[in-house]
Amino acid sequence: MKKFTLLLILAVSPLFTFAQQKLNKDEKKLIELIDKNYQETLAILEEVININSGSLNKEGVREVGRVFEREFQKIGFQTEWLEVPEEVNRAGHFVATRKGTKGKKLFLIGHLDTVFEKDMPFNPFTYLNDSTATGQGANDMKGGDVLVLASLKAMHQLGLLDDRTITVYFNGDEESTGDAALSRKDFTERAKQHDIALGYETAQGFSTATVARRGAGGWTLKTSGRQSHSSGVFGQGAGYGAIYEAARILNEFREALAGEKYLTFNPGQFIGGSDVKLDPISGTGTALGKTNIVAREAIVTGDLRFLGEAQKEAARTKMREIVAKNLHQTDAEITFYDYIPSMEPTEGNYALAEFLSKVSQDMGYGPVKPGDPGSRGAGDISFVAEFMDCLDGLGASGTGAHAPGETINMKQFPDLIKRNTIFLYRLTR
Repeated sequence: MKKFTLLLILAVSPLFTFAQQKLNKDEKKLIELIDKNYQETLAILEEVININSGSLNKEGVREVGRVFEREFQKIGFQTEWLEVPEEVNRAGHFVATRKGTKGKKLFLIGHLDTVFEKDMPFNPFTYLNDSTATGQGANDMKGGDVLVLASLKAMHQLGLLDDRTITVYFNGDEESTGDAALSRKDFTERAKQHDIALGYETAQGFSTATVARRGAGGWTLKTSGRQSHSSGVFGQGAGYGAIYEAARILNEFREALAGEKYLTFNPGQFIGGSDVKLDPISGTGTALGKTNIVAREAIVTGDLRFLGEAQKEAARTKMREIVAKNLHQTDAEITFYDYIPSMEPTEGNYALAEFLSKVSQDMGYGPVKPGDPGSRGAGDISFVAEFMDCLDGLGASGTGAHAPGETINMKQFPDLIKRNTIFLYRLTR
């Protein structure tokens, strides 16, 4: 044996033995089962990644749901496919439940859909090397869904789910939510029947967990001006036109609000001219205009991200004030939309992070610290965060979420499953 290898074993073995000593008999058996089941876990991961389930691909989303229906029924869960109202125009949601009287009641959150629709280039599950694989939704968040299944499967095999209440709720439209008031109604009502909600969005390694997430909303700015000959622009008769007014407003948004912690506001689309049209569903727009015409119309759409209702409302108030100070011969109005609320940091959330940190240290993975809310986008857990203690970012790790080369860290994946399994085991005791 090489000297370096021997030294490495001598350095690591005491830590591993010490960590193992902090696990009870059931916990050690759970870890053994995760290893024993791992090839089956990988097969399921590859199966679901290789099904296109873009949010608007209803049949693809349902097909992924059927895979989880098959697997959760094997481990004693009651399963159902929850249809959403037709006007939501989405596939629906997968729900798996077990009911009991002991331990904390857990609500485990994932989603079946990805940002990759059928008309986009397909990226199948592929190993890039011995520690990294790629595929659509690999870390966001089919890896997290499979992680949940693997943990619960091991607990079931030891009879550790008996007389416990656990609901697994995998939404079918997280990446492109339909009408949230309709599509999240059942989700929210079921969550209220539990003590703790856990989200399995992408993990940022082993060292952090998500105790807070920013919320997300949208806005539409419409400006109007007096259509006239361009030679008179800025003058008393012609004024500034719709495009200058929109540009003024956007620049003043930036000057007044940019840099505020946790607040971002992004104009994602700008259409201006003498005549404009925008399809809010597809996001396609058209504009008719000429260089010698002062623009009559402009439309800007964007998002607003925030931490807490107070920050959201304060930003909206300031934006309305800016919109109201019109340039000569122009008018403007702004409309705001609520999409996903924020998950605010609470004492209960911090306590869950500390609980996970104790598990992590007992297993030899090191401490877990609360992550920066500004580093996480909006997520489904935020719809239920006001009702219970929550923790997110418990899924698979990886890079490039929402990009063609999205990856999953296959070296960390089995250990994240093990940590989550011991975490769930202790919560349900």
